[in-house]
Amino acid sequence: MRWFSGVLAFALVLAGGVAAHAEEAAAPTKIVFVAGTPSHGPGEHEHKAGCVLLAKKLEEGMPGVKTEVVFNGWPKDESVFDGAAAIVVYSDGGEGHPINKHLEKAEELMKAGVGLVCIHYAVETVKGTEGDKFLEWLGGYFEPYWSVNPHWRAKYETMPDHPITRGVPPFTMQDEWYYHMRFAPKMEGVTPILTALPPLRTLDRPDGPHSGNPDVRKAVENGEPQHMAWAFERPGGGRGFGFTGGHFHKNWHDDNFRTLVLNAIVWAAGLDVPAEGVKTATPTDEEMKLYVKGQP
Repeated sequence: MRWFSGVLAFALVLAGGVAAHAEEAAAPTKIVFVAGTPSHGPGEHEHKAGCVLLAKKLEEGMPGVKTEVVFNGWPKDESVFDGAAAIVVYSDGGEGHPINKHLEKAEELMKAGVGLVCIHYAVETVKGTEGDKFLEWLGGYFEPYWSVNPHWRAKYETMPDHPITRGVPPFTMQDEWYYHMRFAPKMEGVTPILTALPPLRTLDRPDGPHSGNPDVRKAVENGEPQHMAWAFERPGGGRGFGFTGGHFHKNWHDDNFRTLVLNAIVWAAGLDVPAEGVKTATPTDEEMKLYVKGQP
């Protein structure tokens, strides 16, 4: 009966391999949130509260997703990124952007096809090496003395046909919507997601690194539509999403605003966005207050 024992052993090995493969296939998709250090007053730039809320809602709407939230900027233990399908950065930017001092690690992750989502101030870095990398990884960024950061009520009258817009109708929202972003040459690989024409009053401030410049004034005067959110597909693989809203924490309570970003995170991670978008319950007051600055 040696032949039977051999067949049985082979069958057990085969079954074990199939089970292991099934377990691997069922492994959750890992998404890491990097929440920046506190800035501004309560209700504004709520990086910690925003990341916790979005992570919670992402797991609620996408059961196959597992999130990890890192507080206070870039993690000291970079092993948290092991196996991540996407990284979401919600933090202050400019010279203090958490990625700036970790370009080598970020490059490693991006070359591996890890998605990158940057929210609000996290779309801004400095011109030069850092800005060039953001163009490679994200498809665009806020460039000082080129882009501007006014508070205004943007009306998004149409939505492009893209997985990120699934389940999201046209909407209007007051926020600090940055615009006149620096995009990849010829917009190659870039798909605008939120587009509107800002009113001229958004350029009432004197020219400066964030407030205005001759180029942006000319663009708005000429009626050139501006893009406040965009999707990017890297030539070498991997996806990016830039979202300039998110100054006010209360805006995450809006189902359209929140769903758009949740859809984008799912898309950046390489997952299929549900036909109706990532559906989640409107956050409760308790969920909205969790980790907000000044809350007990």
